[in-house]
Amino acid sequence: MTPEQQRIAIAEACGWKNVTLRIVKNVKHQGDDITVGIWSDDGWIPDYLNDLNACHKMEKMLTYEQAELFEDELCDICKRLNDEKENPAPWRFAVVNATASQRAEAFLRTIGKWEEAK
Repeated sequence: MTPEQQRIAIAEACGWKNVTLRIVKNVKHQGDDITVGIWSDDGWIPDYLNDLNACHKMEKMLTYEQAELFEDELCDICKRLNDEKENPAPWRFAVVNATASQRAEAFLRTIGKWEEAK
């Protein structure tokens, strides 16, 4: 999934309505346009992939059963990425320090909205 697809899927799961991509300003990065805003009828969508505060709100949407699955998904993601490092930290430490993007992926996997890149 692209970062934009992830943010839209999370926003919709969190109850945001009519979510659309908007290029707020035409920013070029290595020759490509960058979408710097995702909009809903209710305003700008949080940057779930880079903001741990937004992730905290996203995670509050989970039921008890989903929270258990989320925990498993997050552990799997963090352990896999941690094991790829040259000097990995203890994997539980990696989970405690999970990034916003890792939490977003775990959330989407938990709610069945994650799509593998094609």
